[in-house]
Amino acid sequence: MTGLYYEEFTVGETIAHERRRTISESDNQRFCDMTMNQQPLHLDAEFADDTEFGERLVNGLYTMSLAVGVSIPETTDGTIVANLSYDNVEHPQPVFHGDTIRAQSTVTDKRETSDGERGVVTMHVEAFNQDDDLVCAFDRTVLSLKREFVDDPTQ
Repeated sequence: MTGLYYEEFTVGETIAHERRRTISESDNQRFCDMTMNQQPLHLDAEFADDTEFGERLVNGLYTMSLAVGVSIPETTDGTIVANLSYDNVEHPQPVFHGDTIRAQSTVTDKRETSDGERGVVTMHVEAFNQDDDLVCAFDRTVLSLKREFVDDPTQ
């Protein structure tokens, strides 16, 4: 496990995620197919040519999902109980086929649960393209394990 336990998160800390991913046309097509999203702006080249973007856009939910995925190794891999919410989602710039996405997470809040056995951690996640343009941002709130309750054999 590479994720952080509740005690290891520090409010104000920014975690730069090492993994990046170049988005292919196939990635976008499969995501749209799996989610039954048939928006022509994502799938129809002729339709998209006539828009202000001049080409197809990557599905914004794929971009957000990718940002979560690349953040997991350094944040919640093996240490999460559940994702509780995704809030304040923004897509300030479009993403195109061939863009390479990287992400960073800034811990904005943390608190113990009422039973003291777990913790709630909120992170502001930002995704950037290869030109360092912000393409997606959101707040991710997770229920995190506390190390002391995982390592304690009486629990």
